[in-house]
Amino acid sequence: MAAHDDRTLSRRLALGLAAAAALPTGAMAQRPVDVDVMLALAADGSGSIDNDELRLQREGYGEALASPEVLSVIARGIHGAIAVIYTEWGGPTSQHVIVDWTVIRDVATARAFATELVARPRAARGYNSISAAIDFCVRHIETSGFRALKRVIDVSGDGPNIGGRPVEEARDDAVAKGITVNALAILRPGGSVQARAGQPLPDYYREAVIGGPGAFVEVADQNRTFAEAVRRKIVTEIA
Repeated sequence: MAAHDDRTLSRRLALGLAAAAALPTGAMAQRPVDVDVMLALAADGSGSIDNDELRLQREGYGEALASPEVLSVIARGIHGAIAVIYTEWGGPTSQHVIVDWTVIRDVATARAFATELVARPRAARGYNSISAAIDFCVRHIETSGFRALKRVIDVSGDGPNIGGRPVEEARDDAVAKGITVNALAILRPGGSVQARAGQPLPDYYREAVIGGPGAFVEVADQNRTFAEAVRRKIVTEIA
């Protein structure tokens, strides 16, 4: 009787494994992948950013992700991995994925992401729809196939929201979905950008752009290089 039960169990296991193997790839891909943080980078690619500045931004993000400080923080996470997507934004209809969702867990994966990032051609055009950039990142976070307790949109820019819907509305909608929005204000050497009514850009980003638990603004200026500011910002976001 026991031998018969064993044979029955073996046949059921074999059928189960065969059925699993026969599942289409898409069905397997629907299972969420767990990471510690989902980080959507939304970098300014608008008309106020020239090609040299665009390259410096991309190199800065790539350098930061591959830095020992960032990789050390990633390694200490529960899963030892984060998922990152790099987007660039311009006008209301010009938001673009430059490097799609990538799992970063070590030097090799970080450097591969950085290499792809600097090799991609410029895509964004027009001026400063931060609200559209936030909405764009929210959609990609919700359809990413990853699962994380911490989901962050990281907006970097050198000016205020100009086109599209009010940025406060986009920010509030993202926060309502459990997504934190942080910002990096890029200040050009020799001066500071005034956002509205004489308001300094960092203050504008604090008031209108960031939101969610622990949201903050980092500043890149003549006292702190872009790469330094990005590294410090990413460490804080994933710590």
